[in-house]
Amino acid sequence: MRRQNTLKNKKQYMSVVDLIMPKMGESIMEATVLKWHKKPGDTVKMDETVLEIATDKVDSEVPSTAAGTIVELLFNENDVVPIGTAIARIDTGNGTATVTASAPAPAAAPQSAPAAAPQAPAAATTAPAGTTGANRFYSPLVLNIAAKEGIGMAELEHIPGTGNEGRVTKKDILNYVANRGAAPAPAAAPAQAAPATPAPQPAPAAAPAAVTNPGGNVEIVEMDRMRKLIADHMVRSKATSPHVTSFTECDVTNIVNWRDKNKNAFQKQYGEKITFTPIFIEAIANCIKKFPMINSSVDGDRIIVKKDINIGMATALPSGNLIVPVIKNTETKNLLGITKDVNGLANAARNNKLKPDDTQGGTFTLTNVGTFGSLMGTPIINQPQVAILAVGSIKKRPMVMETEHGDVIAIRHMMYLSLSYDHRIVDGSLGAGFLTAVANELEAFDVNKSI
Repeated sequence: MRRQNTLKNKKQYMSVVDLIMPKMGESIMEATVLKWHKKPGDTVKMDETVLEIATDKVDSEVPSTAAGTIVELLFNENDVVPIGTAIARIDTGNGTATVTASAPAPAAAPQSAPAAAPQAPAAATTAPAGTTGANRFYSPLVLNIAAKEGIGMAELEHIPGTGNEGRVTKKDILNYVANRGAAPAPAAAPAQAAPATPAPQPAPAAAPAAVTNPGGNVEIVEMDRMRKLIADHMVRSKATSPHVTSFTECDVTNIVNWRDKNKNAFQKQYGEKITFTPIFIEAIANCIKKFPMINSSVDGDRIIVKKDINIGMATALPSGNLIVPVIKNTETKNLLGITKDVNGLANAARNNKLKPDDTQGGTFTLTNVGTFGSLMGTPIINQPQVAILAVGSIKKRPMVMETEHGDVIAIRHMMYLSLSYDHRIVDGSLGAGFLTAVANELEAFDVNKSI
């Protein structure tokens, strides 16, 4: 009997550690729980995967920060959870009745949402700058709900946000939708309420008809989560930035000849395959130094010029979707350093091993449409950047060349470049000037460059 009491006391004084939703990157404030790998009662080792999560950038695994037994899972699969929130509790069994994190308060917030909802207007009046504004970030989930409910961007900007930095959370927009129907009664402007109420109704009604009865010999394919995120990101980019695209062509014969001559020696010496991508990225970084406004973003009526040159490269995932891992501080690296980063990130993408930080902080993007056989493309800007460069396939063509003995026709390796840029701050002179500089940099590549 005495032993049973002792065991009971040990159980009461177990040590519980909170597993926290980790910070996934500079601009990411929430993540979706995709799949739990553990359930209450399961043992877990330090650094063992507990769950899979997804952000609007990349999927990732969350490892355990302690060894012990899972006591409680605080969220269900498909729940959207703010970073810094406790998502599970682990009994470490060391007999010290302590809880290591102060994050249960945010975790409790989603459960007490109905009680907290009336306080939202007060928050909006005390901090209007943080809860409204055209430059507030909206997660793809919030944008999806807004689209389904017929809520435009102008209306979305005035929804009070209770998330980090005034962001609108899933709960905020659902509370707004639930209370929107009651708002017109006391409102003094019923004419404005009339179009808002029927707008969400026809859209959902039409969607099932299109899906369930498309007609003809068709196949219906549901978008996966990544494709939905890409779709939202592309639509938002076109709605945000007035796109202009400039084109030029470039003679890359020196680059092709140098690579053909040195690729085997390069791999033997450094253990890395040398592709054209690192060479293009090096040239882009050199030109951004001359045109720093290309390496910027827009914040309201301010232009944020980035001092670090972090170049993203569009890369295919096994699913066929594209993702943009980022080579950080490209301006500080030589061709070998860039090559190692390019190969490492490309391999991680192909094997679904990219980390959240791998896709964060990009200031400019390169996309190689030539990989798919295209001569040129008109890429969409990767927000919040202001420009994206596309390189086409390299083709042999007869070209007129000037020599000291007169003009001659020679077979050259030619490639088209296209630059899409945000015409709010990048005008034709800057955009075309930068694009021409990149072409000149590539054409001037030293065919005798040492490895």
